[in-house]
Amino acid sequence: MDKKIKKIDRALQAYYAQQAVSKDLIEAVLYSIHAGGKRIRPLLFLELLQGFGLSLTEAHYQVAASLEMIHTGSLIHDDLPAMDNDDYRRGQLTNHKKFDEATAILAGDSLFLDPFGLLAKADLKADIKVRLIAELSDAAGTYGMVGGQMLDIKGEHVQLDLADLAKIHANKTGKLLTFPFVAAGIIAELPEKALAQLRQAGELVGLAFQVRDDILDVTADFAQLGKTPQKDLSAEKSTYPSLLGLDKSYDILEDSLNQAQAIFQKLALEEQFNAKGIETIIERLRLHV
Repeated sequence: MDKKIKKIDRALQAYYAQQAVSKDLIEAVLYSIHAGGKRIRPLLFLELLQGFGLSLTEAHYQVAASLEMIHTGSLIHDDLPAMDNDDYRRGQLTNHKKFDEATAILAGDSLFLDPFGLLAKADLKADIKVRLIAELSDAAGTYGMVGGQMLDIKGEHVQLDLADLAKIHANKTGKLLTFPFVAAGIIAELPEKALAQLRQAGELVGLAFQVRDDILDVTADFAQLGKTPQKDLSAEKSTYPSLLGLDKSYDILEDSLNQAQAIFQKLALEEQFNAKGIETIIERLRLHV
């Protein structure tokens, strides 16, 4: 895992080592990229590729880097005063606190737009690149993460029901977490049935990831989170614990991960998939109480 993270970081660094138009912009972008994070989304993608028997190439790490760019850009924008208004992310000052609000907006813009250029230049078949670009756009934009963020903002100070909450998180969090599963299937040139199974597994992991985040928001401290705890409570957001309680939220987390694992076991039989690597990451998402 550590070797993969270093190679993901090298791919990110290589993209921003080109001749700069604005060194100030590059500095702000790299500040948030270098803040670390678990790199869960790109790691899921790389582990899945290896599970399907592919040897990892520079192009694969570029796809992984493009996904991390989108995620990091979303964190910069999430922390802005007009959004979640947070001072810390990944254990350090948020981008707009380190620099200024305008710089943070532009750094986020860069991280939303640059991934598509990086994907287009990757050494992959043209038809595969087109499919990856379309999938990433759907996952990140109006019909995915950004659409979900809009629903999330509108849901503040409002008592949502479970269906409303599920819709928010299926888009805000779930779509970008589903991308690495589908992207790996596209690159491995799997049949449509297997792609559908991977999409379902990604949606389940996305749900688990959000429920886990909701649980940690009320149970973890700053040192564990690297950001201000109980932000959802202060914003009066509906969450899985607030609607269902902690015990039921833990149950949903476990059930979602168990269902995803069952899909991987099925793929192991049908597509000779080696699930060992992906199951290691899945186990890390569990919260033991």
